[in-house]
Amino acid sequence: MPHDGLPAGIHEIPPRSGVAFTLEAGQVLTVIDPRGEQVADLLAFNRHDLDEVISSGRTLDYASRLFLTTGDPLYSNRSNVMLRIVEDQVGRHDFLLTPCSADTFRIIYGDTHPHRGCFGNLADALGPYGIGPDRIPIAFNVFMNVRVDGDTGALTVAPPLSRAGDYVRFRAEQDLVVGLTACSALQSNNHSFKPIHYRID
Repeated sequence: MPHDGLPAGIHEIPPRSGVAFTLEAGQVLTVIDPRGEQVADLLAFNRHDLDEVISSGRTLDYASRLFLTTGDPLYSNRSNVMLRIVEDQVGRHDFLLTPCSADTFRIIYGDTHPHRGCFGNLADALGPYGIGPDRIPIAFNVFMNVRVDGDTGALTVAPPLSRAGDYVRFRAEQDLVVGLTACSALQSNNHSFKPIHYRID
């Protein structure tokens, strides 16, 4: 949604919320962290066939590593490239952990009245495009800093490495429906909820 006071072409996602929009093949999506240390969950679906969706498993399998950056493609469940990272100012993002949800906050944090999280925000934003909650896969978690112990496999969520104004640019390789959030999990964002900005060129 456009936001008064922002530079032309920049849209703001308020803290703990999400949006959905379309991208044409060849367009570039820039995801910006305006204040630093804020994660953005990113999903992509083939606009002409919503059963084709971004795939963590395919992408990490073909990359043979966990951490993706400039030049890396993000594959679909059908092994087609959906997005390609064309510029990355941070270099540390996560493609392992599922979007946070009310159940995340209930199970991990013990919340008795949990927020709906990125999962709920994505489901709400993608609903008008015909994408129901059960079709939401693992997101590409832009700026999320998940550390992996190579011996035990233990996962630790650390503060993002992004600083104010850092960004990542993705080129669409298909016509897409995209979901994008300003993440709702305290641990992921160094215990502070902040907005995410984005631009489409």
